[in-house]
Amino acid sequence: MENRAAGGNDVKEADPNRASPNGAPQPPVDERLQRILDKALYADGSPEAQKLRNFLNGTWLGEPLHVVLTDLPVGAWTVAMVLDLLDLVLDRREFALAADASIGIGLVGAAGAAVTGMTDWSDVDPPARRLGLIHGLLNLSGTALFATSLLLRRKKSRRSGCIVSAFGYAVIAYAAHLGGKMVYEHRVGIDRTDGQVFPDDFVAVLPESQLADDTPTRTIYQDVPVLLVRRGGRLFAMADTCSHFGASLSEGRLVENAIVCPYHSSRFDLEDGCVLDGPAVHPQPCLEVRARDGQIEVRKASVPSP
Repeated sequence: MENRAAGGNDVKEADPNRASPNGAPQPPVDERLQRILDKALYADGSPEAQKLRNFLNGTWLGEPLHVVLTDLPVGAWTVAMVLDLLDLVLDRREFALAADASIGIGLVGAAGAAVTGMTDWSDVDPPARRLGLIHGLLNLSGTALFATSLLLRRKKSRRSGCIVSAFGYAVIAYAAHLGGKMVYEHRVGIDRTDGQVFPDDFVAVLPESQLADDTPTRTIYQDVPVLLVRRGGRLFAMADTCSHFGASLSEGRLVENAIVCPYHSSRFDLEDGCVLDGPAVHPQPCLEVRARDGQIEVRKASVPSP
């Protein structure tokens, strides 16, 4: 897993079959492209760049914004395919006009999906990174085909435009299939803490003497890692597994009352686990914690009554 911080990637992987002029191995193309994109998006870690990334990642939404926006072009272009078929069968101009409008709407949605997708991909690690690059390139190709189709339709070459859009839809459909593989096989964009079970009642997880001040500490409860922090005389506990890509937050650093992930610099509030900075979009599960009889004890946080 790569260690990436604001300002660019610190990537250890390299393709041994590629070499620079001095004989040192060069990273693969997807890694080099990701470094360039990271440099542009992080903008040396400026607060303004981070706010923009938070918006594009969907930190404010609690879900990846890219996933939401992809429904617009796919849905609009599906409608366009149906309308083209109706126009072919019934030969009615209103179906043709509606199909063209649907393609235009899809192109607008595709622009937003592309920007958010590139932002998400800049923080994707191998092996999903290369698959994500192919997914993105296919989406761009499909979008280009739909744009070409719209131009042909406006130049009165409707038959050619319909054929080109059909090819574009096939490309987009396969790209969507690869997007599904990224989510369901490589778990990109999902909450990595989902399914972790924490105790309903207080249980001891660490001797109090082993918890140093201002030192993120990892402990285990029934194979589930828990992060403990003593800071400013207070105790904090949350899931140690980063919700974004599964890093151990105990290897991260404390910034005021927040923990920063060591992989992609997501920042979580120690108080309630909310995401302060992305690329993470899902909050960290927090636990109730106390010191009793020389032991640090934790339990699942109670849910407030409605």
